Amino acid sequence: MAATSPSKANAAKAGVDRKLTIREVVDWLVEDGLIGREEADKLIAESRYARGNKHPLVTIVEAKVRNPGTGAAANIEGLTQWLATRTKVPYYHIDPLKIDLKAVTKVMSSEYAQRRGILPVAVNGKEVIIATSEPLMSGWEAELSQMLRLDIKRVLSNPLEIERYQGEFFNLAQSMKRAEVSGVEVSGLSNFEQLVELGKAGRTLDANDHHIVHLVDWLFQYAFDQRASDIHVEPRRDKGILRFRIDGVLQEVYQVPYSVLVAMTSRIKILGRMDVVEKRRPQDGRIKTRMPDGEEIELRLSTLPTAHGEKVVMRIFDPEVLMRDFKDLGFTKEEHETWQRMIKEPGGILLVTGPTGSGKTTTLYTTLKQLATSEVNVCTIEDPIEMVDPRLNQMQVNTDIDLTFSAGVRALMRQDPDIVMVGEIRDLETADMAIQAALTGHLVLSTLHTNDAPNSITRLLDLGAPAYLLNSTLIGIMAQRLVRTLCPHCKQKVPFQREDEIALWNSVCHPFKAAPPTEVFRPVGCLECRNTGYMGRIGIYEILPITRDIKKLILQETDMAALTQAAYKAGMRPLRVSGATKVAQGLTTFEEVLKAAPLG
Repeated sequence: MAATSPSKANAAKAGVDRKLTIREVVDWLVEDGLIGREEADKLIAESRYARGNKHPLVTIVEAKVRNPGTGAAANIEGLTQWLATRTKVPYYHIDPLKIDLKAVTKVMSSEYAQRRGILPVAVNGKEVIIATSEPLMSGWEAELSQMLRLDIKRVLSNPLEIERYQGEFFNLAQSMKRAEVSGVEVSGLSNFEQLVELGKAGRTLDANDHHIVHLVDWLFQYAFDQRASDIHVEPRRDKGILRFRIDGVLQEVYQVPYSVLVAMTSRIKILGRMDVVEKRRPQDGRIKTRMPDGEEIELRLSTLPTAHGEKVVMRIFDPEVLMRDFKDLGFTKEEHETWQRMIKEPGGILLVTGPTGSGKTTTLYTTLKQLATSEVNVCTIEDPIEMVDPRLNQMQVNTDIDLTFSAGVRALMRQDPDIVMVGEIRDLETADMAIQAALTGHLVLSTLHTNDAPNSITRLLDLGAPAYLLNSTLIGIMAQRLVRTLCPHCKQKVPFQREDEIALWNSVCHPFKAAPPTEVFRPVGCLECRNTGYMGRIGIYEILPITRDIKKLILQETDMAALTQAAYKAGMRPLRVSGATKVAQGLTTFEEVLKAAPLG
């Protein structure tokens, strides 16, 4: 076959401005050995009867064409990178979190972008970067450069993303602009910073204004798409900041005018059935929303009065939480066996400890899901109820009517429970009620905020729980943390030979006779993980079974050093050892473990 690619790749330069055809793209793929000739001919024949004006790359992906060498199905991003190399146009991945929407949407109108099939993605000084999916069309470059008086850099991007973001970027910017214009600018000054502005009149933004409704809907959808676990809506003196927590790390998403932020906050409070007028005290609420695919997602809301207005944090509850098993949570075979042995005890107290956001609730729900059979009555008292499960009888703490954790446990005891879950032990009264429930033959699960498992005993003693009652009721304690997992698409295998890592392994793992690995993995960064090198999180665990030897050491004046040594003898492994095991398995890195796990 004659090589036609150079002339076709340079067709635009020769003055021929045209769209790619399926035939030429398929011929290039055959030429580069990415598909077979027989499959290519079949694809060309079928495309003649295809409806619509689809981009050739989309047609190829939808046909599920496979690479004859690897057998892997073609994906749109990989094909776009290939086409960029083939046509000598720089490749550009559109990451919405890194695009200044306000700046790029000023470059051109939505109508112009759609007519030309292009999308502005960055404005840098004297240059604007424009994404296209048609490498042979460049006639608009001179026209646009003259209009903007800026240099144009043309890049090639995924045709599906260009089409999607042509709508999203401009609609969002338009809603933001119209929302801002439709109301008076509201000052972000607090009640102790007053600014007198004379002669200003107008209405404040309405939370039910359709532009505000669109912005809030976009915020939710955007967060779900980006795998966010939390949404932060934060007021500043003269603007608002929107941030997402993704894999445990906060990332700024967008800045909005202060008046728009106030209206968005009111809209969110309305959806969460909160008091919109009350802005002086913290409030809690819930929102249930539905994804485009029909999947229901719940958000837990919390507002906080700050110097510049109300801050809102929304925790997104993944419905998959109730579907996970212990292997998904990161339990090793030994940790799983130990935990299973403890949760099968007929009565006593099991504690899960760790800071906020360490996955305690997920562990408890996974445990309760296993225990909640038709033969037992499982009751919970939570603040708030994080995931509603029809197998559980769940009760919400309500301090306004004196329904506290301790009062809730007292009420649950009259409900003939077999298993009781107390959201958190915060005070002596709650600890006492949990102990009483355990003494009367119930299995009690709860959480504490402590650094490690042995310190949970000290914490209970500090609250005022008698040592002899803890001896009688405690079954076991598990401390946990979450660490980011390496992206499976780009992680890189390297020999385990760095001196600092070998020294760390020896100091942490040598006493527990854990053999060092020969290889470990490093984060690299790719499109799948948004160039972070990490995707998702997994748990590391420290499980302390309360054996007879440990019970002897639980005294009002407990010797923590002796208790910790006894725990190691009983089989407990520190969090860092659990983390080092995950490093050896190629799931995470030492840096992640050191950030998450305390010295032990």
